[in-house]
Amino acid sequence: MTQRVLLLEGDGVSAELLPIVERTLRALAPQLDIERAPFGLAEFERSGSALPPETLERARAADACFLVAITSPLAARPGYTSPIVALRRELALFANVRPVVSAPAGSPVRGAGAGVDLVVVRENTECLYGGRETRSDDPTLGRRATSERVITEHASRRIARVAAEVAATRRGRVCVVHKSNVLRATCGLFRECALDELAKHGGLVVEERLVDNAALELAQHPERFDVVVTTNLFGDILSDLAAHAGGGLGLVASSNIGERHALFEPVHGSAPDIAGRAVANPLASLRAAGFLLAHLARDEGERSAARALEHAIDDVLVSGPHTRDLGGSSATHTVADAVLSRSLERALRAGTSPHAGAFTSLSR
Repeated sequence: MTQRVLLLEGDGVSAELLPIVERTLRALAPQLDIERAPFGLAEFERSGSALPPETLERARAADACFLVAITSPLAARPGYTSPIVALRRELALFANVRPVVSAPAGSPVRGAGAGVDLVVVRENTECLYGGRETRSDDPTLGRRATSERVITEHASRRIARVAAEVAATRRGRVCVVHKSNVLRATCGLFRECALDELAKHGGLVVEERLVDNAALELAQHPERFDVVVTTNLFGDILSDLAAHAGGGLGLVASSNIGERHALFEPVHGSAPDIAGRAVANPLASLRAAGFLLAHLARDEGERSAARALEHAIDDVLVSGPHTRDLGGSSATHTVADAVLSRSLERALRAGTSPHAGAFTSLSR
């Protein structure tokens, strides 16, 4: 059966990076049925909906979705709600899984940790991102805003099971992050459920940290962590902090996984200040494309294509070409061309080559 991939068009640098992802997927996995759909702030301004109903239906029908980034307005806009939060909820993408690995030796990445190999597993559907907010006027205090933080046993146990499964394929260590000394009801429930669920998985070393302490340790000694599991808001913040150890947001990607659906994305934003200037680093988007290929792989040949892409990204990190954020001067498409050509070379050497003729330079 043909697998369907939906590319969500997004905002900002998405216009430059999404064609790179599409061409890479078509070259390395010609068996995929790939299509695009509108999504994001630009679509909201055009049609009044950041997540059009047709896009949602196509996402439900897809085997996997891919997003580069959306622009989220800082000030409230009437009628606008975050389309990515809504999509995660509608597709039940309850687990955000973000690996962070030290850049390979010899790369120009600065400020990155050495010997870092960790995964942040973040509950993705509730907490303060549930959208339960109100504003009102208080006679004494003036304007008042209230947000409801919802933590459930079901979601807490489910994300703990994902963390256990990830840890079982790695070094077998899980750190539960919370703030139950202050948020006794919500974080208290998450902590109880996560620790109880992890105790059912023999062979794991389970520890816990308060979120402020975890943030300090991730900044100072990220190499000490294996798998971190936490709630939605804490996971959002800590995974960005951990990304520093992998070279920054321009190099890190994440997976959003559910029982039926999956969505893959780089973790950087839409970067409207550099959009259209051909200076955006494509490596995080290409890494996310590799995650997508690995997720959909049905045999060793398809898994080999995903590995070829990952190794090619590391090759380019070490030997170039590099975009300016890594100290180079190469254009976005030049870096992307190098990654794809080296991916195809690796696939050929492995004897699992896709259609090499599908590669056309992005600079043409």
